[in-house]
Amino acid sequence: MSIRVLLVDDETMVRAGLRLVLETERDIEVVGEAADGEQAVSAARALRPDVVLMDVRMPRMDGLTATGLILAADHGVKVVVLTTFDEDGYVHEALRLGASGFLLKVAPPERLVEAIRVAAGGEALLDPLVTRRVIAAFAGGVRARVTTAAPPAVDALTPRECEVLTMLARGMSNAEIAAALVVGDATVKTHVARVLMKLGLRDRVQAVIYAYEHGLVQPGS
Repeated sequence: MSIRVLLVDDETMVRAGLRLVLETERDIEVVGEAADGEQAVSAARALRPDVVLMDVRMPRMDGLTATGLILAADHGVKVVVLTTFDEDGYVHEALRLGASGFLLKVAPPERLVEAIRVAAGGEALLDPLVTRRVIAAFAGGVRARVTTAAPPAVDALTPRECEVLTMLARGMSNAEIAAALVVGDATVKTHVARVLMKLGLRDRVQAVIYAYEHGLVQPGS
């Protein structure tokens, strides 16, 4: 069964390039395009795609507002934000709204395909090229309201799960965590799944936000 994708970008050439890449994949189908946020909301409602690739800066309605409206409709649609290095603030808010991660517009084709498959599978992808920068900037924004006392839910985590949560919050990928802990990828995935379940979080993006907001990881640590 194909992953149904909606492309949202105000630049025709960008949409054409994205379509060109995705149409070579047997398990991905581009079901529609939108040139601004208003069109994106309407298209998502009508087409019910599995994944929306969402640009941020667009006329009439920006991608951030569109992301909130699409996800609030709760049709099971996943949103991956397409971003550039100068849009950190937009990305933070998009993640809070429930976006399944973000991707650089200059990312290689295989990264784009991976992001779509990961999002469709119910997980989140943070582009490794910008994850640490975004996390650092986000952490700085919540520094004033974090508490040093761990929230009660963290008490349900085992020491190893706490360690994995900390590594997630530092922007480490599953492969990096596996190497640091000297375990297999499958073991890391199990730990991550248990962390998310015990804390009532949707994905690893929410885990990052949770860790910083509750003071489990300090900026620069």
